[in-house]
Amino acid sequence: MGAEEGRVTHLLRAWRDGDAAALEQLISIVHGELRRIAHRHMARERTGHILQTDALVNEAYVRLVDTQDVQWQDRAHFLAVASRVMRRILVDAARSRRRQKRGGEEAIVIDRAIALAPNVPDLLTLNDALDALADVSPRKSQVVELRFFGGLTIEETAAVLDVSGDTIRRDWRLAKAWLFRELQRS
Repeated sequence: MGAEEGRVTHLLRAWRDGDAAALEQLISIVHGELRRIAHRHMARERTGHILQTDALVNEAYVRLVDTQDVQWQDRAHFLAVASRVMRRILVDAARSRRRQKRGGEEAIVIDRAIALAPNVPDLLTLNDALDALADVSPRKSQVVELRFFGGLTIEETAAVLDVSGDTIRRDWRLAKAWLFRELQRS
């Protein structure tokens, strides 16, 4: 574990134990990575989205501050949770837009294989497919969440999920195939 990763893990544990100053230090260290994750999420959104990268980071920060009783493992775990929070924010915004005006499709591409699907899914369709995958295989759904939305490497994903890199590679391959099939049905 590198010095920065060790510091992040220490700050996560201090924050969990009630040290509010630790959260401020933590955010200053990982802010760049949070922006990168938010940028990955926003790159898949429709143009003219009401949220911008910094607003997504800020909203995620607000929601993370309210997070209770998370047993933070390390930097990769924190970034994975932050990515999941960002995804939920965007899904909530998409649902709200859909309620306000019927129709409105958003393009999002998960991988080159999925991009070949006849209809590129909107965020809500992808979210529904990921939820269905979670019902069938929670770990494969987590792998997609961590790799695609969180931008974690195979090794980081393996560490968060406490499995081997080979298992992550296999889950990633199978999850993409499963999602491709599900998205073609949509």
